[in-house]
This record gives sequence, C-alpha cells and structure tokens, in this order.
Amino acid sequence: MTTEARLRIAIQKSGRLSDDTMALLKRCGLKLNVADRRLLAHVANMPIDIMRVRSSDIPGLVMDGVCDLGIVGDNTLEESALERQLMGNNYQYEKNTGLNFGSCRLSLAMPDEFNYTGIESLQGLRFATTYPQLLSRWAKANNLDMEFCLLKGSVEVAPRVGIADGICDLVSTGATLEANGLKEVETIFTSRASLIQKTDALCESKQSILDTLLPRIQGVMKAKESKYIMLHAPKDKIEQVSALMPGKETPTILPLAGRDDLVAVHVVATETFFWETMEALNALGCNSILVMPIEKMMG
Repeated sequence: MTTEARLRIAIQKSGRLSDDTMALLKRCGLKLNVADRRLLAHVANMPIDIMRVRSSDIPGLVMDGVCDLGIVGDNTLEESALERQLMGNNYQYEKNTGLNFGSCRLSLAMPDEFNYTGIESLQGLRFATTYPQLLSRWAKANNLDMEFCLLKGSVEVAPRVGIADGICDLVSTGATLEANGLKEVETIFTSRASLIQKTDALCESKQSILDTLLPRIQGVMKAKESKYIMLHAPKDKIEQVSALMPGKETPTILPLAGRDDLVAVHVVATETFFWETMEALNALGCNSILVMPIEKMMG
C-alpha cells in the first residue's frame, strides 16, 4: 500500500506570529483540525500537515529536512542560521516568499538617562539579549567591543537590576521600552514573517501541492494590501479620474442604465487610497464612491 505524500509545514504554536499564520492558512482555504495539545495538525481538504512548535525550532526543522516548509520571523531565522553555522550544523534554506505580517525591528535600547552620542558611545558596554549572534555580527561590523548577557525573557529589566548597561531586543511600537524607562538608540535588524523551504528538492507530489498553495498565499497577501474601488464619474472627466486612481491597474469603465452623462468606474487599488483622493474625485463630480476590502485575489 502506497502512503500519500503530505507536505509538512512548521508554524509557531503560540506567540507573536501564531494568530496571523493561522489566519493566513485558513484564508488559503485550508481546513485545519487543531487541538491545543497536539503537535501535528492535519489539513482535511489537502495533503498537508501542520507541525505546531516553538518559533526557535522552526528554522532547524526546515534546515534538517524534517519539515518541507516553515513560517518564521526573519529575526529567529537569521539568529538560528548564524548559531548553526557557528556550531558546524547545516544552516542552508531557501526563502520562498516574504509575508506581510510580523513586522518588527531588533534594536539597541539604553536607559533614558544615558547620554547617547552615536554608536561609539556603546563601546565596551554590556547588553542583555535573546539574539547574541545578530548582535555580535552587528558589533563586529561596526568595530565595537561589547559584552553579551543571554536572557530568554524579561530582557527589559536587565539595566534596572544591574545585569547589563542596555538591551538588544525586538521592538514593535516601543511602548514596552518606554514603560521600563528605556529609549531606542539603534536598529540593527529589521524583520517580518517569511515562508522558508528546505534546500532538498521536493518529490513530484509535494511540489504539486506547493504549486497549488503558493498562488493562494500570494493572492491572500495581495488582497490584504489592496482595495476595490467603485464610483460613478462624469463621462467627460474619465481621464482626470483615472489619473487620480492609485496603483497601476487600468480602471474598468461601465455604462450606467439611463444615464448618458455618468459611467461606473471599478478599479483594484494596490496602494493606499487616501481621504484626500476621495475628496478630489468628489470635486470632479464623482459620487457613490465606495472603497471595499478584498478577501482573495488571483492573477
């Protein structure tokens, strides 16, 4: 009896990327049977298994070929690759595509009272971090001698309790730094979620599954960044109206029943559609201007 080949994807079980990753998979049409304590979740309508693990385990699972794909933050991916390279382990992978969630930055932060005058003022200081490899690489590139203190959690309290002079940690809004009397002084790495793939070629059946899944992922991401715009426009102002439309898509022009002076204009906008643009369209005589989210896109 031949066992059906199933594509295996490693994702974060809980944490910063977990909810967005699950939402992406569901919007791609994957029907997941997820139980909180189960490591492996089976997709009911496609030959795909989802391995739910700690974020730090995902790069290694893909690099070692245990999983075919992984969704992980660039910060975790790069830190893991540097660490595995240092230890002589396989650190090769392919970045399939960047995803449009999980954006953050790895930054150096100092107590508010610290007199920061440039990176040279960090010379010889001690930093608490969960990312020693990324920090070490940055320090070396900038000819800085730094001491590192490895902490897996509560990095922000390190200066206050005298463990370190400053910290190197992930920053999204900066609110946590401010709450702990810290100020951001340097960004050393920017990150977002990425879909990564093992370097070994997939078998034909797994590649076929991936060829179906990838356009769905790309369609969901494109839809998230796009809006569908509909409006009624004066027929003699179509050129000016088209020029105001964001993005590179050509508008669709449709006749309106019983109206010779107005036409319907439909367009997909892949750029931000501002209130000022709507006001400019209204000033040209446009009305019934609707800006709507898009759930899925293809092509």
